Amino acid sequence: MKVTFLGTGTSQGIPVIGSTHPVCLSKNPKDKRLRVSVLVEWDNFAYVVDCGPDFRQQMLNCGCTKIDGIVFTHEHADHTAGLDDIRPFNYRQGPLPIYAHERVFQQLEQRFDYIFETVNRYPGAPAVIKNTIKNNVPFSLGNIDVTPVNGMHYSMQVFGFRFKDFAYLTDMKTVEPEEIAKIKNIKVLVINALREEPHMSHFNLEEALAFIKQVNPQRAYLTHISHLLGFHDEVQQRLPENIYLAYDNLQITI
Repeated sequence: MKVTFLGTGTSQGIPVIGSTHPVCLSKNPKDKRLRVSVLVEWDNFAYVVDCGPDFRQQMLNCGCTKIDGIVFTHEHADHTAGLDDIRPFNYRQGPLPIYAHERVFQQLEQRFDYIFETVNRYPGAPAVIKNTIKNNVPFSLGNIDVTPVNGMHYSMQVFGFRFKDFAYLTDMKTVEPEEIAKIKNIKVLVINALREEPHMSHFNLEEALAFIKQVNPQRAYLTHISHLLGFHDEVQQRLPENIYLAYDNLQITI
């Protein structure tokens, strides 16, 4: 299984528009972060987790010409706003399967009503096939079963996902013990770490490190990173040996 980090930034991305923060002015490519997303590939299958406003650029960056579907963690704009840009895949492949909580579909149908229209559809509008994800119910992607991992993003329910020996969780603030048990001792964990200071709806660095200790993966990668966390190279030097700061276009193999 290969995982490509398409984006590792928080909702504003890095650099933030108009910011003079030193990290936003950094020349290091690892300090430039698109909105958070990953491409997960195995055998002949390719699935994207989340489809934010940078989706088009991310697909160009990774040279992706085919995906088998998009899996959504939750409905916030930095995870969903790029849905219109699936059209090139539609033209080559037909309707694209998408997977989400029913609440997320309700939000998407409001924002992208033309995509979900069944009467008098606009010619050339994006086309999707809805697949509802339910808590504690594994679902099939390609030739594997994926396990949803439930968590809370302040007061909002969000899903993380376990793909065999790889787990991807983002925008988490609290995760119950029975959900942690689903990913205990996994080979590779990805988890959000927004900044040093506490935040109401995201793990800060201290909380992310404590969560990693609970899960006990062989390797862990931090994502959904704000410029306030600091320079990539400096933060990496302070992390434990098996924990890494993810960066855009990083590829790992599980």
